[in-house]
Amino acid sequence: MAGRLEGKAAIVTGAGSGFGEGIARRYAREGAKVIVADIDAENGRRVANDIGEAARFVAVDVGEEAGNEAMIAAARDAFGAVDIAVLNAGLGMRPRPLADTEAEFFDRVFRVNVRGVFLGAKHAVRAMRAQGGGAIVAMVSTAALRPRPNLAVYNATKGALVPLCKALALEVARENIRVNGICPVAGETAMLTDFMGGADSDEKRKRFIATVPIGRLSTPGDIAAAAVFFAEDETAFITGTMLEVDGGRCI
Repeated sequence: MAGRLEGKAAIVTGAGSGFGEGIARRYAREGAKVIVADIDAENGRRVANDIGEAARFVAVDVGEEAGNEAMIAAARDAFGAVDIAVLNAGLGMRPRPLADTEAEFFDRVFRVNVRGVFLGAKHAVRAMRAQGGGAIVAMVSTAALRPRPNLAVYNATKGALVPLCKALALEVARENIRVNGICPVAGETAMLTDFMGGADSDEKRKRFIATVPIGRLSTPGDIAAAAVFFAEDETAFITGTMLEVDGGRCI
């Protein structure tokens, strides 16, 4: 049987680990060709090599405009199109009060989490417009909807993505380009350690899990399923949506 993304060409940023890795692997299983884009060359190549012929690794700093342009060009050169752009690359943070947060840290997190999505979407739209359509999926967060204290800067970066995605969805709707966002709760990824203050422990995990009605953290598999949903042809009428993949946390 053909996969749900058979014949499509996708870019996944931050695909060398965590949610991005899960999405890249699932996309390939669903029949897509995948650009595994990451600033971490070692892990990016590992994921692309594991996937095999359906994947290509591209090194990219998502905060650089030239890097985003080159990433889109690499996808078009390798696969002939950019049907899907998953803008997943992001930075987390260790909890700290806003008053104790350095301006340099603020700039660094906004550069990746917001500027990176802006630039990725900008150049993906240009490619998709030229080919007659496509799907953009941004990795947002429950932090945009139910912010936690002492993560104000991170919350703000994810909150900024909601109007960005919704406004862009309106701008490009008539061009057959859809823009949606995924809002995961804290997940089983390397970023979790930062959210727990730099040290993982059963006690800290229990505190996180206690806020999730279903009673567990999210997984790369959970998020990959949502990313397939937004990218497949069956959801061609869905745009501007922020999908909570959170076990009920935002209820």
